[in-house]
Amino acid sequence: MKTLSDIVRERRSTRAFLNKAVDKSVLVSLLEAAGRSPSGSNLQPWHVHALAGEELQTFLGEVKRSLAVNPRGEGSEYQLYPDDMGQTYKSRRFKCGEDMYATIGVERENKMGRMMQFAQNFEFFGAPVGLFFSIDRSFNQPQWAHLGMFMQTFMLLAQEHGLATCAQEAWSVMYKTAASFLEMPDAHMLYCGMALGYPDPDAPINTLVTDREPAESFATLRGF
Repeated sequence: MKTLSDIVRERRSTRAFLNKAVDKSVLVSLLEAAGRSPSGSNLQPWHVHALAGEELQTFLGEVKRSLAVNPRGEGSEYQLYPDDMGQTYKSRRFKCGEDMYATIGVERENKMGRMMQFAQNFEFFGAPVGLFFSIDRSFNQPQWAHLGMFMQTFMLLAQEHGLATCAQEAWSVMYKTAASFLEMPDAHMLYCGMALGYPDPDAPINTLVTDREPAESFATLRGF
């Protein structure tokens, strides 16, 4: 039997899925289990919308029409990355992208190939379930952190059940289309989307395992 440590190590951002539906009862079970995630004063500040089947296809059709008019999206309600986040973080982001495109043989000079791969974000990479996570606009950094803990718990639980996920901040640039289709209350802000489904074991892009820093690079230990 796999341990939690095994599941944490095996979880990755999956970008190719099998054409296999996820049962509603499985999704509800995962969401309810993830709902045990911690949050300050038990606020449970997360909101989730899930699309599958015809609803998902109808939504993706609207997304395509929106992107045809605005190829760069609709802007974003929050800044994904700071203007100057420092060379350490820039290097990690650059290497992550290069390693991912290398799995599918898309060279840096192949701008069209890279754009086509990025565009798959807005198809949930072919996953049978598209999830959206939002939070009340009145909340601040602590509650956003709690939303992140909920999402991490959900992704690990999905991994345990043989499912795969890919959290997608890319959906923040389609927040108008998403909020309208989902009938999201004005009081809620969309954070990101997430692809959910069964991973395609033969897809080269799913072989990507991103680097992780050793503990001594980010942790300061005293008194040990």
